[in-house]
Amino acid sequence: MQKLVVLNDEDITRLLPRTDVRAALERMFIALADGRAVQPPQTLSLFPAGGGDFITYPGVLGSDGVFGTKLSPYIPGTNGATVTAWTLLMSMETGKPLLLCDSKRLTTERTAATTAIAADLLASREAKILTIIGTGEIGLAHLRHAASIRPWQEIRLCSPDIANRHGLPVQLESGCPVTTSTYTDTAAAGADVVMLCTSSGTPVIDASRFGAGVLVTSISTNVANAHEIAPDTLNRFDVYCDYRATTPAAAGEMKLAAERGQWSTDRLVGDLPELLSGRATARDTGRPAFFRSIGLGLEDIATASALLSAARS
Repeated sequence: MQKLVVLNDEDITRLLPRTDVRAALERMFIALADGRAVQPPQTLSLFPAGGGDFITYPGVLGSDGVFGTKLSPYIPGTNGATVTAWTLLMSMETGKPLLLCDSKRLTTERTAATTAIAADLLASREAKILTIIGTGEIGLAHLRHAASIRPWQEIRLCSPDIANRHGLPVQLESGCPVTTSTYTDTAAAGADVVMLCTSSGTPVIDASRFGAGVLVTSISTNVANAHEIAPDTLNRFDVYCDYRATTPAAAGEMKLAAERGQWSTDRLVGDLPELLSGRATARDTGRPAFFRSIGLGLEDIATASALLSAARS
């Protein structure tokens, strides 16, 4: 009988270079399209007396013979909130635990890889300028994963405290220059792809400024109804997401826009299972596109399964 594998952050850091996270996620999304995986809705559970909350991210990856969940709490404090995450992977054959791992770095990598998959599928083939809003770990992970999806001519990094950030790259290995900016709208002006990689619960950019052909991507945070663009701008975009069955009920801008009658979920053009399996409608490049990722349990399960294989080898 195989023993339970426990991986901490140092273990994850060591194993990630030996793990093709993007390939694992692409296989998972295709399995989801083909009915070989199941993605239940994520759930938000509140702590008593306003003491925080935690999100449960479950998933069943039949193609790998595993199921499990990630638990991610949000714990407010006087010096800022504490956010952690742990993933439990179990066998569909024996029902016994296979892996327990710290998911912080795992979550960062699968979030960025998911965005890179979407951007590769949705961005114009002629895209030359990439802007990344947010220069924390997730923003820099987006840079790593997106660096090779197009022959970029310019990459812009933007955050309010960019002047205090040290060690940011000044160019890619390809020679593409990397510039920095403090103001989001300035950094996004003229960009072909804009990746929003912040922990903000409110809009960080004026999405009404984006014109035809531009792709905007957005991630999620634990803040209730978090959104990085204004809900009333959704109707300007061709909207895509990681999984149409669950994302609209959790993505803040989608929930709020639907409640206010500003947008409807039936206007979703496609999700990643549909895009990767060729079942989504081709993008209309005459309009800007918006891709929203909420972070699926299956993304955690697929990445954890790939890490488990790397650990066993």
